[in-house]
Amino acid sequence: MTTRFFASCAKGLEYLLVDELLALGAQGATAAVAGVNVEADMTMALRAVLSSRLASRVLWPLGSFDCGDEQALYDGVVAIDWPAHLAATDTLAVDAHVSGGAITHAKFAALRVKDAIVDQFRERLGERPSVDTDAPDLRLNLLVRKGRATLAVDLGGGSLHRRGWRAQQGEAPLKENLAAAMLLRGRWPQIHAEGGGLLDPMCGSGTLLIEGALMAADVAPGLARHGDTPPTRWRGFDNALWRELVVEAQARADAGLAALRPLFHGADLDPHAIASARANARMAGVDAVIDWSVRSVSDLVAPVEARGVVVCNPPYDQRLAADAGLYRELGDALRRAVPAWRAVILCGDEHLARATGLRASKRYAFFNGALECVLLACDPVSVPAQEARTPAPLSEGATMVANRLRKNLRKLKGWREREGVACFRAYDADLPEYAAAIDVYTEDGDDAPRTFMHVQEYQAPTSVPEADARRRFGELVRAAGDAFALPRERIAIKTRSRGKGGSKYGAMAQRDEFFIVREGAARLRVNLFDYLDTGLFLDHRPLRARIAAQARGLRFLNLFAYTGVASVQAAVGGAAQTTSVDLSATYLQWAADNLALNGCTGGAHRLVQADVIGWLEAERGQYDLIFCDPPTFSNSARADDFDVQRDHVRLLRVALARLAHGGVLYFSNNYRRFRLDEAALTTMATLEDISAATIPPDFERNPRIHRCWELRR
Repeated sequence: MTTRFFASCAKGLEYLLVDELLALGAQGATAAVAGVNVEADMTMALRAVLSSRLASRVLWPLGSFDCGDEQALYDGVVAIDWPAHLAATDTLAVDAHVSGGAITHAKFAALRVKDAIVDQFRERLGERPSVDTDAPDLRLNLLVRKGRATLAVDLGGGSLHRRGWRAQQGEAPLKENLAAAMLLRGRWPQIHAEGGGLLDPMCGSGTLLIEGALMAADVAPGLARHGDTPPTRWRGFDNALWRELVVEAQARADAGLAALRPLFHGADLDPHAIASARANARMAGVDAVIDWSVRSVSDLVAPVEARGVVVCNPPYDQRLAADAGLYRELGDALRRAVPAWRAVILCGDEHLARATGLRASKRYAFFNGALECVLLACDPVSVPAQEARTPAPLSEGATMVANRLRKNLRKLKGWREREGVACFRAYDADLPEYAAAIDVYTEDGDDAPRTFMHVQEYQAPTSVPEADARRRFGELVRAAGDAFALPRERIAIKTRSRGKGGSKYGAMAQRDEFFIVREGAARLRVNLFDYLDTGLFLDHRPLRARIAAQARGLRFLNLFAYTGVASVQAAVGGAAQTTSVDLSATYLQWAADNLALNGCTGGAHRLVQADVIGWLEAERGQYDLIFCDPPTFSNSARADDFDVQRDHVRLLRVALARLAHGGVLYFSNNYRRFRLDEAALTTMATLEDISAATIPPDFERNPRIHRCWELRR
């Protein structure tokens, strides 16, 4: 029977896990936050427990019910027939995860689930199961979110990252499923099939090499972890099916290990780490194919294989010193020893990634526990030097654009230096034939901060032939690169293409490259390549500065919060609390990251995923300062369609109802034909158009970029 279950994983691995589960036989798999929703039968679920290298847990649902409070949670659990799932003599454990709503403590929620199960057994059978948090017969997983509870069986009985071979570990070892993700990002299975080698020059306790060897030999991760013994004593578990899957997996593993060649090379400066790595490799059955050596990175020796993959997890977190010099030494050694190999290196942050001196073909956000890291993928390690070519001279049109850009930079220089502006608009269709917006972003940092450019093409009139529009846009990009002396990889380009339904932007890049910029006292994450917008609306800079100046001690509400920049500015301005409301989980996570980057965490800074109007109609709190910047139009399967012209009166009325006495509401939008219905609102509030005061100098060519009003009750 096909059903829908959930496979959890570390953040950043969702799409890799989708591919893996589909390859294992899932009928459908959809990425979610920190996991994948899977459509498959029990056979596929057990295969995932046995063979997934990326999943953390496989959760098979038992029931889902409304959960408005702890009594509703207790009643929902009691309604399940528990003797059908475990015996009274069995042990159980409950892992709980809660967010929002009346239930806020995970341990309390887990306790109520346990109480409900135990009470049912006592009432029916006169005896009860006991609790064993370490090795229970049945491990349950509870998720309470948005007033809804889902209770599931943890089919693996615990975290699947444990492979069963780790005899010893070094300081801060990498989890095995993260090691597997690094190997997959490095295309290790394909390169091994072509005869390539695997090298870890800072191997520690050997996790990456051992995982790479087991992956190459097709050894299912669950074989050593579980073997013939089922991972759970849940009564719905098919023990016979499990044994069949184990027999099949063992046959593949035996054949793979017998055919495995000695293509694996590990080195570390610490002899104790190498001793641990050897012991772990022996437990895993792959020690014979791995060449271990005690040596420093600077003494790295090239393996015999002509090509292969370097995988490396240098020290970087609070437990291990992050030495930029060590990263430079690593990059130099790899360029010298294995210039033609591919490399994937897990770096603690962008600063350390740049310290390697390696040119990345891809960058991935990668979470090692709670630490957000940067995974560099270089293919090859050392890009072959190209013969220096004299660039062709700029065309007449490109020269005009470059000259205009230089003129704009001179004009804005004094203002930028006086205000400390790091991100600004440098060009906005100043020359009508070259219709685009060019924004400049300089990252925050004292150590040679990089400058990037974001070029967004405007829709050309239908009277302009497509070929001419393309040529002009190419000239504009060339001129921008020349004026700023930027390499092409630091220029993000958003182009339009004509087709059915009019002109539309093409597919975005998938570089997953975030970097940090500064606006006033706030530090903010931006992404220029992967989304149509960058995460920072530059035209609202003065309004956000006004919010920061007014926020001290106030309750701030950010509606249609996007990436939460206004909330960050209010928080660093001293707001007593901030609440950010948006329907997008992606943008709310971005907002959470922005708040955390500025040390604004905890209950005082609330994030709410909801339809704004519906949430306002249900909300009863009061706020002293409200910022409302809705889209022109939006549609979503989770909310009613929104049209700012049609719906702004309803929106502002319910927002004003939440505005405290003496409070201020700033309402803004960028719909050029928008008309505020003042007659419908004057009975509730005084209105003042403050648009002119909120347009910054770099947008003065386009004063209609947005309209803004100040409303007071």
